[in-house]
Amino acid sequence: MGHIIGVGIFSLPFIASRVGIWTMLFYFLILGGITILFELLYGEVILRTREKHRLPGYAKKYLGGWAKNLALFSSGLGLIIAVLAYIIVGGGFLGSILVPILGGNSTLYVYTFFVLGAFLIFFGVKSIARVESVMLVFFLIILGLIFYKGASVINPVHLFVFDSKYLFLPYGAILFSLAGFSVIPEIREYLIEKPKNLRKVIILATSLAALISLFFVFIILGITGSETTPEAIAGLKNHLSNGIVVLVLLFGVLATFTSFLTCGLTLKKILWYDFKINKHISWALACFLPIFLFILGLTDFIKIISISGGVLLAISAILMIFIYLKAKTKGDLEPAYSLNLPKILVYSLIIFFVIGAAYELIYFFL
Repeated sequence: MGHIIGVGIFSLPFIASRVGIWTMLFYFLILGGITILFELLYGEVILRTREKHRLPGYAKKYLGGWAKNLALFSSGLGLIIAVLAYIIVGGGFLGSILVPILGGNSTLYVYTFFVLGAFLIFFGVKSIARVESVMLVFFLIILGLIFYKGASVINPVHLFVFDSKYLFLPYGAILFSLAGFSVIPEIREYLIEKPKNLRKVIILATSLAALISLFFVFIILGITGSETTPEAIAGLKNHLSNGIVVLVLLFGVLATFTSFLTCGLTLKKILWYDFKINKHISWALACFLPIFLFILGLTDFIKIISISGGVLLAISAILMIFIYLKAKTKGDLEPAYSLNLPKILVYSLIIFFVIGAAYELIYFFL
């Protein structure tokens, strides 16, 4: 949950201000079910394989070298873009809190956010697991406080808007905001003595994350309506006290920071486990490539996460499905759980992701 609830959640109220809460609910139901399904497929692949890998490693084992390279492109670039988005938004939130107190400018706090995350990524899965748990509790408490303080100014009229030209806008951002597959190998390591619980964790964490995301959309959109801003927070200043806005910003820092940690760790381990790059060099590449893109001026986070979710995640998901089909017969372990899906459903998932990726490219580049 700490990994899933990240920067993507902050794009959702703005998108909902264009299509309304009912359209968002429809997308969450469809994409939530699809996300759980392909993550369960990935979980079964991991349980069927003796060696430790990340997606590129599984792709090479079951599909060959070409698939490893494609997986590196999709999952690696996807993680780099995700970390970039976390740095942009999380650092911006941190700056909004600390600039009035300590001075400086927002860029300074983007770098502060980055340095703190890179330091923790260096220490690996155990330190990150502890940080995820603590921070998840904190931002859930903060979300409850935001609702308590803001409930009186929620206007139900704000929730029921719809503009047909934005009908497909939620696709990439919601898919990005729900996807947690990159951290599933970490969960498998954490559940080394109880592998059967992997299926429960995937279903429960994704479902709860979807409910929390919808709740967040309901609160922010209900308060700010047509004044909802792309990052969700700035629009609150006209409706809530400064103290409440600071709480929301703190929520944003916590949410983005935890996901920054897990994405950075996963990218590090792709380079370390699957490409046999030195552990410390893998850490440096995983952390410093995203900040380099920030320095180059890539800062439009809604576009970034939409492309990442709609296109790069689709490539990874399609590869994952083909890996799953091979692992069913070529795996070297008996898994703790096994899905028996009709072939027509499996291939329908592939078609779904191809169509979604094509739409995202057309929408943002044509």
